[in-house]
Amino acid sequence: MNLRDLEYLVAIADHRHFGRAAEASFVSQPTLSTQLKKLERELGVTLVERSRSGAILTPAGAAVVEHARIVLRETADIRRIARHASDPLAASLRIGLFPTLGPYLLPHVVPKVRERYPRLEMLLVEEKTEHVLAHLVDGSLDVGVLALPVHDDGLLVEPLFTEDFLLAVPAAHPLANHDGPVDIAALAGEQLLLLEEGHCLRDQALSVCQINGASERRGFRATSLETLRQMVAAGVGITLLPELSVRPPVARSPGIHLLRFREPVPSRHIAMVRRSSSVHGELVSGLASVFRDLPNGYVRVDAAPQHPLPHSS
Repeated sequence: MNLRDLEYLVAIADHRHFGRAAEASFVSQPTLSTQLKKLERELGVTLVERSRSGAILTPAGAAVVEHARIVLRETADIRRIARHASDPLAASLRIGLFPTLGPYLLPHVVPKVRERYPRLEMLLVEEKTEHVLAHLVDGSLDVGVLALPVHDDGLLVEPLFTEDFLLAVPAAHPLANHDGPVDIAALAGEQLLLLEEGHCLRDQALSVCQINGASERRGFRATSLETLRQMVAAGVGITLLPELSVRPPVARSPGIHLLRFREPVPSRHIAMVRRSSSVHGELVSGLASVFRDLPNGYVRVDAAPQHPLPHSS
């Protein structure tokens, strides 16, 4: 048995098709099939059922794949440890961010990371928070940039910054006549447009609604922050937008009036999260300092949230 054979088996499990698994493994289909048969003979059990429609794992095959993933992940960790020991700044870091933060934060930090860590390879993954957390735990991500709190004793949290929420209203809305900050009590009786289930921003906005007498606009849930923004511009309703999503390089949205809140300002606290067993601790701490280095006035660095919001998913 060798690692390559296990990689072929996992590829078959992922693609459920010999041809696609071979393509993903950069080998010919006959080579992949031959190596699988060799592995089955060595183990003395059938791992994959072959059919015209594709490949189906047997119960034994599914159990072997589960352990093969662990072996391959641990092997990759060994290689990363060796690379990190020889050159700590030449690592390859898999970083997960959630969708209402990543597109607005990365333009500010990626150029600075390249400048400070020219040999660092950042592999950026945009996923909802629950998936980022799961991938951190199973080892398929090295770092997560998430909204607090994070409840997992196996993860270490390095605070980055506090990002305020702004109130976005259509130009024709009565609140659009306000030039200065508004009291959060102005939300009482309002119906807010929110994201679909699974977005942490939805949970945060819902908390603000519940605390301040607002409610969710029924019959509509946006799939992205940009859709939410367009619905406000179209005059459908109002919403909360994170600070970075309305700052350059993001273009201003015609038809939307943005209002700041008076104290206490609703906000979210952003942190960099990694496994406590990670070999990249020093590098991640350095990376966190770059992620904190945002334009003046965009966020509040190392400040506790003024109006803490719950976090799930």
